[in-house]
Amino acid sequence: MHTFLRLALPFLATAAAYALLLVTEWLFHDLRSTLRQLVGPKSPEFFFGNIKQMEEDPSITWRWRNTFGATFQFKGLLNKRELYTADTVAIDHIVRNNFVYQKRGVAVSANNRLAGEGLLGVEGEAHKRQRRVMNPAFGTAQIRSLMGVFLDKSVELRDVWNRTIGDGSKPKRIDVLDWLSRMTLDVIGEAGFNHRFDSLNPNSAPNEVLKTFNKLLHSPGSARQNLIRISIPLLRFLPGLPGRKTFNEGRATLFAMGNRLLIDGKAAINAGGGPKAVSGSRDLFSLILRANMSADVPDAHRMSDSEVVGQVPTFFLAGHATTSSAISWALHELSMHQAVQTKLREELLALATDTPTLEELNSLPFLESVIRETLRIHPPVSHVVRMATADDVLPLGTPCLDIHGRKLTSLAIRKGQTIRIPIADVNTDITLWGEDAAEFRPERWTQLPKAVETIPATWGNMLTFLAGPHNCIGFRFSLAEQKALLFVLIRAFQFESVFAAGEIRRSGSGLQSPYVYSEREKGSQMPLMVKAYQA
Repeated sequence: MHTFLRLALPFLATAAAYALLLVTEWLFHDLRSTLRQLVGPKSPEFFFGNIKQMEEDPSITWRWRNTFGATFQFKGLLNKRELYTADTVAIDHIVRNNFVYQKRGVAVSANNRLAGEGLLGVEGEAHKRQRRVMNPAFGTAQIRSLMGVFLDKSVELRDVWNRTIGDGSKPKRIDVLDWLSRMTLDVIGEAGFNHRFDSLNPNSAPNEVLKTFNKLLHSPGSARQNLIRISIPLLRFLPGLPGRKTFNEGRATLFAMGNRLLIDGKAAINAGGGPKAVSGSRDLFSLILRANMSADVPDAHRMSDSEVVGQVPTFFLAGHATTSSAISWALHELSMHQAVQTKLREELLALATDTPTLEELNSLPFLESVIRETLRIHPPVSHVVRMATADDVLPLGTPCLDIHGRKLTSLAIRKGQTIRIPIADVNTDITLWGEDAAEFRPERWTQLPKAVETIPATWGNMLTFLAGPHNCIGFRFSLAEQKALLFVLIRAFQFESVFAAGEIRRSGSGLQSPYVYSEREKGSQMPLMVKAYQA
């Protein structure tokens, strides 16, 4: 017993000191916060604040917005005051001043533990330096060269589903999210690293990377576990913390792969004539490694080996689950809107080729509209959080209210203040998109309301890929992959819904994974009835 106490006391003392630090920090932050005077919802509990409400009912922020306006305060974890703003002027200011508004320190630290020193785990000058080296690999010319991978994997998925449904006379229930996750993993493997995962092969052994990511991102309770792990770093040392083993296994798997790719990639480049050689692998990792090794890059701008390795988990986190989620939602919407599905199929079948180029897919207006409408209503990431690294004044396009009913046209922001940018809410804001903003209506893209021009955007007058220096570097990759998938799948199959619209819901975590409300214990899924299309 005495031995146990001697071992336990240092840990308990550390935990107590950390708890005291958290309380002190909370009091200091709360007393100094300029948000104290803002209106906002009441907090139902201390530990989770309003977070659990937002996680369990993602639409609650819309109801709060109708009550409090586009900018208000809410309570985050440990009841910390956070700012919610759907004001496009404020958001534009935040995303363009990326040296002031950055990812939270604890979030960067958590990303760094999983993704190393890759793009997701760095800020400031390091982020700018990495983007400078990596940008050419994500240009249009490179994406064009990857169309073969996108189409081949889409066809492979089509063939798997054809075998699953048999003669096709009757529709069969398929969890399309599960299979799309496998397909996008194979794509990121071949297009990203020239690595074959073979996830779509039903006879291959279960893929450990896919299993790890499904546990980390799609299992019941994973969102809350990740939030706690990010917000209270000390808890990661607790041996029984849920999700800890999965987190560590995922990290070890990805870093082992990254180190192996780095060694093999350098050897291949040197053996093939060096970074300037025209021949060699054209996958993203090889291109980035080649660019980083180029003599044209000054040493001060070059990425370290650990930063290069960190791009491997970054590619997985940013490019795998997001695309599979987006296409799952697209197929869901098409299953609920059969006329739209028919119109899209007619356009795709009219293209007289089975292997379209990127330019041919980009020339299809209704395919473009369906992709845009899906990503507007169902952005893969529902929100992002930024923290002020210095005091600032946040301009507002629409005044917000304080608790005394006064209108404020700007807000004083203290260093350390966190701000939630609600991507999904801005994308469906009726003051921007009109009264039918929440409806899936691809035809809207033929004539958009003037108001959407105020949304800071990288693509499509929407926040889905963010804007400014921290916009999504891989958005062209994702769009091309999504178009290839829909081109192949809609021409081959007819999709019908399994459940009523209200049964399919999105998680309230950052990643908008679909799940079935009556089967929520199963975690993320998107079951649809699938049958072969017959003209």
